[in-house]
Amino acid sequence: MVTGAAGMVGSAIVRRLQRAGYGEVRPITRREADLTRQSETLDILEREQPEYLFVASARVGGIHANSTYPAQFLYENLMIENNIIHGAYVCGVSKLLFLGSSCIYPRLASQPITEDALLSDRLEPTNEAYAIAKIAGIKLCDSYHQQYGCRFVSAMPTNIYGPGDNFDLQNSHVIPALLRRFHEARVKAQSTVTCWGTGNARREFLLVDDLADALVFLMTNFEGPGFLNVGTGEDLPIRDLAELTARTVGFEGRIEWDDAKPDGVPRKLLNVERLHALGWRHQTSLTDGLETTYQWYLAHQNTVRK
Repeated sequence: MVTGAAGMVGSAIVRRLQRAGYGEVRPITRREADLTRQSETLDILEREQPEYLFVASARVGGIHANSTYPAQFLYENLMIENNIIHGAYVCGVSKLLFLGSSCIYPRLASQPITEDALLSDRLEPTNEAYAIAKIAGIKLCDSYHQQYGCRFVSAMPTNIYGPGDNFDLQNSHVIPALLRRFHEARVKAQSTVTCWGTGNARREFLLVDDLADALVFLMTNFEGPGFLNVGTGEDLPIRDLAELTARTVGFEGRIEWDDAKPDGVPRKLLNVERLHALGWRHQTSLTDGLETTYQWYLAHQNTVRK
Protein backbone atom coordinates (compact mmCIF):
# COMPACT_ATOMS: atom_id res chain seq x y z
CA MET A 1 0.00 0.00 0.00
CA VAL A 2 1.15 3.52 -0.85
CA THR A 3 -0.63 6.42 0.86
CA GLY A 4 -0.51 9.82 -0.79
CA ALA A 5 -0.49 8.03 -4.14
CA ALA A 6 -1.84 11.03 -6.05
CA GLY A 7 1.11 13.16 -4.99
CA MET A 8 4.49 13.50 -6.64
CA VAL A 9 6.32 11.09 -4.31
CA GLY A 10 3.49 8.60 -3.86
CA SER A 11 2.85 8.28 -7.59
CA ALA A 12 6.58 7.77 -8.20
CA ILE A 13 6.66 4.95 -5.62
CA VAL A 14 3.69 3.31 -7.35
CA ARG A 15 5.46 3.57 -10.73
CA ARG A 16 8.62 2.06 -9.28
CA LEU A 17 6.79 -0.87 -7.66
CA GLN A 18 4.83 -1.61 -10.82
CA ARG A 19 7.98 -1.43 -12.95
CA ALA A 20 9.65 -3.91 -10.59
CA GLY A 21 6.80 -6.35 -11.16
CA TYR A 22 5.08 -6.29 -7.77
CA GLY A 23 1.68 -7.76 -8.50
CA GLU A 24 -0.43 -6.26 -5.74
CA VAL A 25 0.24 -2.52 -5.47
CA ARG A 26 -2.56 -0.59 -3.73
CA PRO A 27 -2.44 3.20 -4.21
CA ILE A 28 -4.45 5.20 -1.66
CA THR A 29 -5.51 8.76 -2.45
CA ARG A 30 -7.31 11.45 -0.50
CA ARG A 31 -10.52 10.65 -2.36
CA GLU A 32 -10.60 7.16 -0.82
CA ALA A 33 -9.78 8.10 2.76
CA ASP A 34 -9.22 11.24 4.80
CA LEU A 35 -6.17 10.11 6.75
CA THR A 36 -6.54 12.94 9.27
CA ARG A 37 -9.55 10.96 10.54
CA GLN A 38 -8.69 7.91 12.63
CA SER A 39 -11.86 6.00 11.79
CA GLU A 40 -11.36 6.31 8.02
CA THR A 41 -7.69 5.37 8.33
CA LEU A 42 -8.44 2.26 10.37
CA ASP A 43 -11.28 1.28 8.04
CA ILE A 44 -9.11 1.24 4.94
CA LEU A 45 -6.21 -0.53 6.65
CA GLU A 46 -8.51 -3.21 8.07
CA ARG A 47 -10.19 -3.66 4.70
CA GLU A 48 -7.02 -3.84 2.60
CA GLN A 49 -4.71 -5.60 5.12
CA PRO A 50 -1.45 -4.38 3.54
CA GLU A 51 1.74 -6.31 4.23
CA TYR A 52 4.04 -3.40 3.35
CA LEU A 53 3.06 0.24 3.78
CA PHE A 54 4.76 3.33 2.31
CA VAL A 55 3.61 6.50 4.11
CA ALA A 56 3.93 9.24 1.48
CA SER A 57 0.87 11.25 2.48
CA ALA A 58 1.55 14.70 3.94
CA ARG A 59 0.71 18.37 3.65
CA VAL A 60 3.76 19.91 1.96
CA GLY A 61 4.90 23.24 0.55
CA GLY A 62 7.74 25.74 0.24
CA ILE A 63 8.86 28.61 2.47
CA HIS A 64 5.78 30.76 1.76
CA ALA A 65 3.29 27.97 2.46
CA ASN A 66 5.08 26.83 5.62
CA SER A 67 5.25 30.39 6.96
CA THR A 68 1.63 31.21 6.09
CA TYR A 69 -0.12 28.02 7.27
CA PRO A 70 1.89 26.69 10.25
CA ALA A 71 -1.18 25.47 12.16
CA GLN A 72 -2.40 23.40 9.20
CA PHE A 73 1.07 21.99 8.52
CA LEU A 74 1.48 20.90 12.15
CA TYR A 75 -2.06 19.62 12.78
CA GLU A 76 -2.65 17.77 9.50
CA ASN A 77 0.74 16.07 9.41
CA LEU A 78 0.50 15.00 13.06
CA MET A 79 -2.95 13.54 12.52
CA ILE A 80 -1.98 11.70 9.32
CA GLU A 81 1.12 10.04 10.75
CA ASN A 82 -0.48 9.25 14.12
CA ASN A 83 -3.44 7.56 12.47
CA ILE A 84 -1.42 5.59 9.91
CA ILE A 85 1.38 4.44 12.21
CA HIS A 86 -0.95 3.42 15.02
CA GLY A 87 -3.33 1.85 12.51
CA ALA A 88 -0.48 -0.15 11.00
CA TYR A 89 0.28 -1.55 14.45
CA VAL A 90 -3.38 -2.39 15.12
CA CYS A 91 -3.79 -4.10 11.73
CA GLY A 92 -0.53 -6.06 11.88
CA VAL A 93 1.32 -4.45 8.96
CA SER A 94 4.56 -6.39 8.43
CA LYS A 95 6.70 -3.36 7.60
CA LEU A 96 6.13 0.38 7.34
CA LEU A 97 8.32 3.08 5.83
CA PHE A 98 7.59 6.64 6.97
CA LEU A 99 8.71 9.47 4.72
CA GLY A 100 10.11 12.49 6.50
CA SER A 101 11.99 15.58 5.35
CA SER A 102 15.45 17.03 5.74
CA CYS A 103 13.89 20.08 7.43
CA ILE A 104 13.88 18.01 10.64
CA TYR A 105 17.49 19.05 11.17
CA PRO A 106 18.68 22.16 13.04
CA ARG A 107 19.06 25.37 11.07
CA LEU A 108 22.80 25.52 11.70
CA ALA A 109 23.62 21.81 11.69
CA SER A 110 27.17 20.87 10.72
CA GLN A 111 27.42 20.10 7.00
CA PRO A 112 26.94 17.59 5.50
CA ILE A 113 24.23 16.65 7.99
CA THR A 114 24.44 13.22 9.62
CA GLU A 115 21.47 11.39 11.09
CA ASP A 116 22.66 11.99 14.67
CA ALA A 117 22.20 15.77 14.23
CA LEU A 118 18.48 15.31 14.93
CA LEU A 119 17.33 17.40 17.95
CA SER A 120 20.83 18.76 18.54
CA ASP A 121 19.87 22.46 18.12
CA ARG A 122 17.14 24.93 17.05
CA LEU A 123 15.05 24.37 13.92
CA GLU A 124 14.65 26.76 10.98
CA PRO A 125 11.75 29.09 11.95
CA THR A 126 10.21 29.23 8.46
CA ASN A 127 9.36 25.50 8.47
CA GLU A 128 9.38 24.69 12.19
CA ALA A 129 5.78 23.43 12.30
CA TYR A 130 6.33 20.93 9.47
CA ALA A 131 9.64 19.83 10.96
CA ILE A 132 8.13 19.18 14.40
CA ALA A 133 5.42 17.04 12.84
CA LYS A 134 7.97 14.98 10.90
CA ILE A 135 10.18 14.54 13.97
CA ALA A 136 7.13 13.25 15.84
CA GLY A 137 6.56 10.69 13.06
CA ILE A 138 10.14 9.44 13.30
CA LYS A 139 9.89 9.10 17.06
CA LEU A 140 6.53 7.38 16.78
CA CYS A 141 8.01 4.75 14.45
CA ASP A 142 10.95 4.27 16.81
CA SER A 143 8.63 3.99 19.82
CA TYR A 144 6.45 1.32 18.20
CA HIS A 145 9.64 -0.52 17.25
CA GLN A 146 10.93 -0.32 20.83
CA GLN A 147 7.69 -1.14 22.64
CA TYR A 148 6.03 -3.59 20.25
CA GLY A 149 8.83 -4.80 17.97
CA CYS A 150 7.19 -3.27 14.89
CA ARG A 151 9.31 -3.08 11.73
CA PHE A 152 8.63 0.63 11.30
CA VAL A 153 11.48 2.64 9.75
CA SER A 154 11.88 6.14 8.35
CA ALA A 155 13.65 7.81 5.44
CA MET A 156 14.70 11.47 5.38
CA PRO A 157 14.90 12.71 1.78
CA THR A 158 16.57 15.89 0.65
CA ASN A 159 14.71 18.41 -1.56
CA ILE A 160 12.65 16.47 -4.10
CA TYR A 161 11.51 17.57 -7.55
CA GLY A 162 10.24 15.97 -10.73
CA PRO A 163 7.14 14.85 -12.68
CA GLY A 164 3.93 15.43 -10.74
CA ASP A 165 5.27 18.38 -8.75
CA ASN A 166 3.19 21.35 -7.60
CA PHE A 167 3.81 24.34 -9.89
CA ASP A 168 1.85 26.92 -7.88
CA LEU A 169 4.01 30.06 -7.72
CA GLN A 170 3.01 30.85 -4.12
CA ASN A 171 3.03 27.43 -2.46
CA SER A 172 5.47 25.32 -4.48
CA HIS A 173 9.06 24.37 -3.80
CA VAL A 174 11.92 26.14 -5.52
CA ILE A 175 12.48 24.04 -8.67
CA PRO A 176 8.88 23.93 -9.97
CA ALA A 177 8.48 27.61 -9.10
CA LEU A 178 11.62 28.53 -11.04
CA LEU A 179 10.70 26.34 -14.01
CA ARG A 180 7.26 27.91 -14.33
CA ARG A 181 8.50 31.46 -13.74
CA PHE A 182 11.24 31.21 -16.37
CA HIS A 183 8.91 29.44 -18.80
CA GLU A 184 6.26 32.15 -18.52
CA ALA A 185 8.90 34.87 -18.80
CA ARG A 186 10.23 33.32 -22.01
CA VAL A 187 6.76 32.94 -23.50
CA LYS A 188 5.92 36.58 -22.65
CA ALA A 189 9.35 37.81 -23.84
CA GLN A 190 10.10 39.38 -20.46
CA SER A 191 13.58 40.80 -19.98
CA THR A 192 13.94 40.02 -16.26
CA VAL A 193 12.83 37.48 -13.67
CA THR A 194 12.97 38.23 -9.93
CA CYS A 195 13.78 35.39 -7.54
CA TRP A 196 13.43 35.21 -3.77
CA GLY A 197 16.36 35.82 -1.43
CA THR A 198 20.02 36.49 -2.12
CA GLY A 199 20.67 33.34 -4.14
CA ASN A 200 23.49 32.39 -1.77
CA ALA A 201 21.72 29.61 0.15
CA ARG A 202 22.89 26.16 -0.90
CA ARG A 203 20.55 23.23 -1.54
CA GLU A 204 20.67 19.58 -2.57
CA PHE A 205 18.10 18.14 -5.00
CA LEU A 206 17.00 14.59 -5.81
CA LEU A 207 14.75 13.54 -8.70
CA VAL A 208 11.56 11.96 -7.37
CA ASP A 209 12.04 8.77 -9.40
CA ASP A 210 15.46 8.29 -7.81
CA LEU A 211 13.83 8.79 -4.40
CA ALA A 212 11.21 6.15 -5.20
CA ASP A 213 13.96 3.74 -6.18
CA ALA A 214 15.73 4.43 -2.87
CA LEU A 215 12.55 3.87 -0.85
CA VAL A 216 11.83 0.50 -2.45
CA PHE A 217 15.48 -0.38 -1.80
CA LEU A 218 15.15 0.59 1.88
CA MET A 219 11.91 -1.33 2.32
CA THR A 220 13.86 -4.40 1.22
CA ASN A 221 17.26 -3.76 2.80
CA PHE A 222 16.90 -1.56 5.91
CA GLU A 223 15.49 -2.83 9.19
CA GLY A 224 16.33 0.02 11.57
CA PRO A 225 15.39 1.10 14.14
CA GLY A 226 15.74 4.73 13.21
CA PHE A 227 16.06 6.43 9.86
CA LEU A 228 18.41 7.06 6.98
CA ASN A 229 19.13 10.17 4.94
CA VAL A 230 18.30 9.91 1.24
CA GLY A 231 19.99 12.30 -1.14
CA THR A 232 22.77 12.86 -3.65
CA GLY A 233 25.51 14.14 -1.35
CA GLU A 234 25.90 17.13 -3.72
CA ASP A 235 24.59 20.71 -3.44
CA LEU A 236 24.79 24.07 -5.20
CA PRO A 237 23.84 27.73 -4.56
CA ILE A 238 20.28 28.71 -5.44
CA ARG A 239 21.80 31.33 -7.74
CA ASP A 240 23.45 28.56 -9.78
CA LEU A 241 20.22 26.56 -9.74
CA ALA A 242 18.34 29.55 -11.15
CA GLU A 243 20.84 29.97 -13.95
CA LEU A 244 20.71 26.24 -14.78
CA THR A 245 16.91 26.32 -14.78
CA ALA A 246 16.85 29.38 -17.04
CA ARG A 247 19.10 27.57 -19.54
CA THR A 248 16.87 24.49 -19.38
CA VAL A 249 13.82 26.58 -20.24
CA GLY A 250 15.59 28.80 -22.77
CA PHE A 251 15.14 32.08 -20.89
CA GLU A 252 17.90 34.49 -21.93
CA GLY A 253 16.98 37.56 -19.86
CA ARG A 254 18.39 38.90 -16.60
CA ILE A 255 17.86 37.28 -13.18
CA GLU A 256 17.35 39.70 -10.29
CA TRP A 257 17.27 38.85 -6.56
CA ASP A 258 14.85 40.20 -3.94
CA ASP A 259 16.97 40.05 -0.78
CA ALA A 260 14.03 41.29 1.31
CA LYS A 261 12.62 37.76 0.97
CA PRO A 262 14.02 34.97 3.21
CA ASP A 263 16.70 32.52 2.11
CA GLY A 264 15.70 29.92 4.68
CA VAL A 265 18.44 27.67 6.01
CA PRO A 266 21.88 28.84 4.77
CA ARG A 267 22.89 25.35 3.72
CA LYS A 268 21.24 21.92 3.82
CA LEU A 269 23.32 19.04 2.50
CA LEU A 270 22.70 15.51 3.74
CA ASN A 271 25.40 13.03 4.61
CA VAL A 272 24.38 9.88 2.75
CA GLU A 273 27.30 7.63 3.72
CA ARG A 274 25.05 5.15 5.55
CA LEU A 275 22.80 4.81 2.50
CA HIS A 276 25.79 4.41 0.19
CA ALA A 277 27.19 1.75 2.49
CA LEU A 278 23.99 -0.26 2.03
CA GLY A 279 24.54 -0.15 -1.73
CA TRP A 280 22.27 2.60 -3.11
CA ARG A 281 23.28 5.75 -5.05
CA HIS A 282 21.26 8.21 -7.13
CA GLN A 283 21.36 7.83 -10.92
CA THR A 284 20.08 11.14 -12.35
CA SER A 285 22.10 14.36 -12.66
CA LEU A 286 20.43 17.67 -11.83
CA THR A 287 20.77 18.78 -15.45
CA ASP A 288 18.98 15.69 -16.74
CA GLY A 289 16.40 15.83 -13.95
CA LEU A 290 15.51 19.45 -14.73
CA GLU A 291 15.05 18.60 -18.41
CA THR A 292 12.80 15.63 -17.50
CA THR A 293 10.73 17.81 -15.17
CA TYR A 294 10.41 20.64 -17.68
CA GLN A 295 9.27 18.30 -20.43
CA TRP A 296 6.66 16.86 -18.05
CA TYR A 297 5.47 20.39 -17.23
CA LEU A 298 5.15 21.27 -20.91
CA ALA A 299 3.07 18.15 -21.50
CA HIS A 300 0.81 18.77 -18.48
CA GLN A 301 0.75 22.54 -17.98
CA ASN A 302 -2.98 22.73 -18.63
CA THR A 303 -3.77 20.20 -15.91
CA VAL A 304 -1.01 20.54 -13.28
CA ARG A 305 -1.75 21.99 -9.87
CA LYS A 306 -1.06 25.72 -10.17
